[in-house]
Amino acid sequence: MKLDDSPRSDNVEDERGSGGGIGRGAGVGIGTVVIVVIGYFMGVNPSTLLSLLNGGADPQAVGNPAPVNASTEANDPQIDFVRAILGETEAVWSAYFTSMGKTYTKPKLVLFSGSVSSACGFASAAAGPFYCPGDQKVYIDLTFYRQLASDFGAPGDFARAYVIAHEVGHHVQNLLGITDKASQAEQSSGRVGANHVSVEVELQADCFAGVWASQANQARKILEPGDLESGLKAASAVGDDTLQKREQGTVVPDSFTHGTSAQRVGWFRRGFEAGKIDSCDTFKTGGAL
Repeated sequence: MKLDDSPRSDNVEDERGSGGGIGRGAGVGIGTVVIVVIGYFMGVNPSTLLSLLNGGADPQAVGNPAPVNASTEANDPQIDFVRAILGETEAVWSAYFTSMGKTYTKPKLVLFSGSVSSACGFASAAAGPFYCPGDQKVYIDLTFYRQLASDFGAPGDFARAYVIAHEVGHHVQNLLGITDKASQAEQSSGRVGANHVSVEVELQADCFAGVWASQANQARKILEPGDLESGLKAASAVGDDTLQKREQGTVVPDSFTHGTSAQRVGWFRRGFEAGKIDSCDTFKTGGAL
């Protein structure tokens, strides 16, 4: 990716090394970690699962995050990448919301190591990256990127960018009121029905990530040959069917909460090719392409 001309976001908070809340509040024990790991590979939204585990409570803060500055970036080049990608999402979605006569509220992105406290509960790194609508923050342990490359076979800058763009896609849904409507639909449905709604939500976030990539590339030509393929490979790697085959050897469609690999790739591609959110109505199609 070509990110030299990309704006760098100032909305990155570094909570690595803060202990992430272990030993405070409800804490994160081995049982919680195991549950979250199982939930992650079954496609359960980590923020939802963690909120349930913590009784929906808003845990206490674990201290002020360290500011991200030039010195920090020099010691960890990944931070510059994260700031650049988040900056690109801010530029694209701010302009897009303005075109709709709306104001885009920029989310915070929290870097953590091991575990972290959020308004959705305590999270282990095993839960993977997630967005918490309660505090409008994206959470990511950067070791996930190594897993994405080594365990899921999806290396490359754009694969990493897709992860952030997908979570920011959930933020866009939150600002547009989609998150609340989807939550209400889940609560009024049975387990299988709620899972179907979750799939529609996740696929739309994939589509929004594609819209972002299209808009950013049109504005600043950030993509290089092979980048799009890298992002599509990442989307495929985290499909429910692929994860379930990998972890348990069988596929249980009624338990899907994020969509199949084919669906995730298809909706990301649709967003990229159309470049507008009107093409991302996964609720109208039930997630079908």
